[in-house]
Amino acid sequence: MSDDEEGSEGVLLSGEENATVRIKLEREKRGWSTTTLSDHMNDAGFDMNPSAVWRIENRKRRINLDEAIGFAEVFGVPLSNFVGPPSLATMGRAMELIDNVVATYRASNRANHEARRARDQLDAYLADHPDIREEADVMVSNAIATELIKINEEYGPASDA
Repeated sequence: MSDDEEGSEGVLLSGEENATVRIKLEREKRGWSTTTLSDHMNDAGFDMNPSAVWRIENRKRRINLDEAIGFAEVFGVPLSNFVGPPSLATMGRAMELIDNVVATYRASNRANHEARRARDQLDAYLADHPDIREEADVMVSNAIATELIKINEEYGPASDA
């Protein structure tokens, strides 16, 4: 591996650049020739010849989306993993955990947005009905406290994470 390739593996490159590096890494990891890889691509329904594999790996030819999907399928990795940074992508468990963190973060943001929207709707309603604000605020506080207790019982305190 050249110094240039070695240094670029830990850097977040473009998806296409990551894919070209990853193709060679995955092919070599399996001990496949470019011919063997092109055979696997063809068997999976993605038209590819050995010369095209070599040209893609050596950045003499761009990879299109269908081909990237085919390579990911042949190597048995999710497309998002395939186009991710090669140094992380070769560590499948790391990519699974990263994907989980991102998905959980996304879900948490959606939930926070919905919670803000619900609170804003309640506040707008209570602005028109100030006589019930105190009682409504107590109900919300008690319900949230009850939920936190349930969460702590199920998952443990947040500081244990």
